Amino acid sequence: MQNSRLFAYLLKLDVYSFNFLRISIFIVMAWIGGLKAFHYEADGIVPFVANSPFMSFLYKNAGNKVLNEDQKQVSEYTLYKTPEGKTVQKNIEWHMQNGTYVFSYGLGTMIVIIGSLVLLGIWFPKTGALGGGLTFLMSLVTLSFLVTTPEAYVPDLGGDFPTPQYGFPYLSGAGRLVIKDVIMMAAGLLLFSDSLKKVVKSPNDRNSIL
Repeated sequence: MQNSRLFAYLLKLDVYSFNFLRISIFIVMAWIGGLKAFHYEADGIVPFVANSPFMSFLYKNAGNKVLNEDQKQVSEYTLYKTPEGKTVQKNIEWHMQNGTYVFSYGLGTMIVIIGSLVLLGIWFPKTGALGGGLTFLMSLVTLSFLVTTPEAYVPDLGGDFPTPQYGFPYLSGAGRLVIKDVIMMAAGLLLFSDSLKKVVKSPNDRNSIL
């Protein structure tokens, strides 16, 4: 009898798991989206945006090329990278002129909204379907950075001897962060499907804010 009750409970576990997944996505998106309001986070996404054919036009200086201290031609933004936890006035001024912070504020707001739509899917299936679909699309765009962003892979900086591992497939810290969006993309698709099934089962369901 106890085994039968346990089995019945396990069969219903998927309902709780889907909602836990919704809450998890909301936590990640609300946290990360909220951090986009701060300079260090806005600075950190510049290489991804500046190299993206879909987003670079949102920056004023994305396509600018300049000579670095080694007299090599590089993207201008590389001269204004700020280590996390450090403030550099000239870098802040450049990013303000570039539109870095304005873009980051908008992106952060969008991420928080998508996360909220996913969370509302617990109660409103149509809203949840929209949130799941947008999560999938957002993650797809993020994964495109693996193709467009040089900083996603370990660079060949040399040293005491030739760098043995660099370029594809050796992901840098930035690349390892991006590749995790494969999981987010799958989760978004899964929640989109789950929410859509609920909508189809209850076409006249009034429990939707859309």
